[in-house]
This record gives sequence, structure tokens and C-alpha cells, in this order.
Amino acid sequence: MPVRIRLSRVGAKKRPFYRIVVADSRRARDGRFIDRIGTYNPMLPADHAERIKINADKAKDWIQKGAQPSDRVHLFLSNIGILDKPIITEKTKQHLPRKKTQERLAKEKEADAAPAAKEESPAKEKEADAAPAAKEEVESKADAKQSVDENNDKTKQTEQKEKKKS
Repeated sequence: MPVRIRLSRVGAKKRPFYRIVVADSRRARDGRFIDRIGTYNPMLPADHAERIKINADKAKDWIQKGAQPSDRVHLFLSNIGILDKPIITEKTKQHLPRKKTQERLAKEKEADAAPAAKEESPAKEKEADAAPAAKEEVESKADAKQSVDENNDKTKQTEQKEKKKS
């Protein structure tokens, strides 16, 4: 029988309150359980003593018997020192700005830096005059590289289509 240590909701509507229970994993969330080992009241402040109450002895016994804690209960048990902290995976790049936004931000940054550089000294202006020519060369090389990358992507796509057909 696969046994889990998990939360079982018993609170009213919009007033959550959970029991920390040991239950068969095939049972309903709020259904029949084997043993109650604590409570969790998310309505209380995070530093309140009554927010999470767990009988550590019962929790240790059930873990030794093979009960697997849910993710949330694993956090609770790690906070009181019964289990190790769970491994937190690296985040994806979805939270970062998109490519066009990054380019726009880079241009704005350059525009902000350009007036500040002109005010500093006339000697730097002469260097700045030479810099646009170098920037144009770099940009043209980048454009050429991008077009080559696009061509490579198109050929890969056509090869994949041909593989699917055959």
C-alpha cells in the first residue's frame, strides 16, 4: 500500500485549514486517512507558533516505515530538521525579456551613455567619431552571421520534413 504524508483540507470556504495526515495515496484528498500527525493553518502569519504543528516522533516513524511526504509537507519537515531541504531546480529563461526587448533596452542604454560621454571631454569626441565606423563594421558582420544562421535553420527544417515524409 503506497502511503503518503500529505495535507487534507478541513477549513470552510475561503478559510483554509489543513490536517497533516498519513494516508493511502489512492484515497481522496479529504478522504479516509491512517493517522493524523499535525495541522497547518495558512491564515496565520508566517512567524506564528500555531501556523504549523507537527508531531515529530510520529513523522519520523512513518518516514522510517516508508511513507513519502508531499512537496509541501517535505518543506515543513525540512524546516523542523527531520528531512533535508528539497532540491530547487534552476528556473527557465521565460522570466527574462524577449530578444527585441533586450535590443531596445541596449539601444536606450547606448543613447543614455552617448550624451554623458560628449559632456566629459572633446578628446573622447574624436574617438567617438571613429567608433561609429567600427560599429557599422561589427553590425554588418553580425547581420551576415544572422543571415547564415537563418539559412542553416531553414535547411535543417527542410531536412526534418523530408525525414518525416520518408
